[in-house]
Amino acid sequence: MAYWLMKSEPSVYGITDLEQDQQTLWDGVRNHQARQFLQSMQSGDRAFFYHSNAKPPGIVGLMQIIASGVVDPTQFDPDSDYHDPKATPEQPRWYTVQVQFLQQFPQMITLAELKQSFTAEDLMILRRGNRLSVTPVEPQVAEAILQLCSR
Repeated sequence: MAYWLMKSEPSVYGITDLEQDQQTLWDGVRNHQARQFLQSMQSGDRAFFYHSNAKPPGIVGLMQIIASGVVDPTQFDPDSDYHDPKATPEQPRWYTVQVQFLQQFPQMITLAELKQSFTAEDLMILRRGNRLSVTPVEPQVAEAILQLCSR
């Protein structure tokens, strides 16, 4: 099982939305490196849910990947912000995963707390200029994050 960190703005889709829905398609990712990370995910992997563009930003919960290699339907929708005119159903360009809610943490692990506990080498979200919405998390770092949640 691998671990990931996946970012979403709580005003767009937050952890409470996922808890209510229980499952969702993680659509709309339009960065090539993030797409490669999505394509590396396997069913059973776990992902930390990170609220971005929030005050404060931070990790708020945990979800599980339940389906991988799913064609992102938003690429075909001309009314979607994520429409890709070069994509066709016969030759899709964007893939995603389906996630399932596991838990909302009792309290957020803020970005400031992450910076106190980890280095930029440990956690990609801490790297200067990193704006990726999907990043891998090494197992030992994931375990340390889970320990922070149980404090």
